[in-house]
Amino acid sequence: MTLRPARFADFGFIRGLAQRPDYAPFISDDDEAALAAHLANPAHRLLIWEQDGQAAGFALYCEIGDPSGRIELRRLALAQAGSGAGRQFLDDMIDFAFQQLQAKRLWLDASSENPRAQRVYERSGFTLEGRLRGHWYRPVLGRAVDLMLFGMLRDEWLARRG
Repeated sequence: MTLRPARFADFGFIRGLAQRPDYAPFISDDDEAALAAHLANPAHRLLIWEQDGQAAGFALYCEIGDPSGRIELRRLALAQAGSGAGRQFLDDMIDFAFQQLQAKRLWLDASSENPRAQRVYERSGFTLEGRLRGHWYRPVLGRAVDLMLFGMLRDEWLARRG
């Protein structure tokens, strides 16, 4: 499994995942202009996770370079959800943030209606830090959902690595 920067040619893969019925309620679908803006923004990293040379997932990091050292893992999706690769995928994303991006704190959020993601985040070492009630309007659902906030500090990541 490898990570590489996304390219314009990957936009179809990224949008295809975001538009899947099982992901659409939980992640936003950026259009090509928004994806291109992520590629051009030095505070963002849009990455493709590959298995056997094929795109298998993607992740978007934001807030890189913030003086606090925090980095947001804003969006992530795996092509074969439920295949058992989710833990490795997330572990690779966490390691990238702390090793390559030198994060002091990594945070992400999840819909309150996505318990599978919440379980994976907690098993990977994230701590549930808060809940923003009725915070995130989801057009696919036609209503706002609670947003669950998760975080991990560098010391916690180091302790998990043993």
